[in-house]
Amino acid sequence: MANHGKKSWYIVDGWLPSQAELQNSFYEGHEAVMILNCHPVDAEVIMDIYYEDKEPIEGIRIHVPAKRVKCLRMDHPEEIGGIALQKHEQYSLKITSSVEVIVQYGRMDVTQSNLAYIGMMGYSE
Repeated sequence: MANHGKKSWYIVDGWLPSQAELQNSFYEGHEAVMILNCHPVDAEVIMDIYYEDKEPIEGIRIHVPAKRVKCLRMDHPEEIGGIALQKHEQYSLKITSSVEVIVQYGRMDVTQSNLAYIGMMGYSE
């Protein structure tokens, strides 16, 4: 089986923006984590959330089917183990997988009129 990605990933700049929509726009503030599994077997993923001033939330289980992508909206608690992240609260993620995966992160920030989108790869080891 070819190596497609890594088993450990880190995203250190989590910060959930306001969800308010810009006037006359279809953009909604959010963050998302995309996990790509290129393997012919399912990936069992564990996500840990770390904070600046409180204990981490560890062991959130995420199933990524074989040869599929799983998109997790960080403002949808049902997609991340029922965890409701607070707006404008700094957090970081540790993602570990049973098989090699590729992890990317994106943020649509509509807290100001020019809006901003960032997309970046997680750090892997």
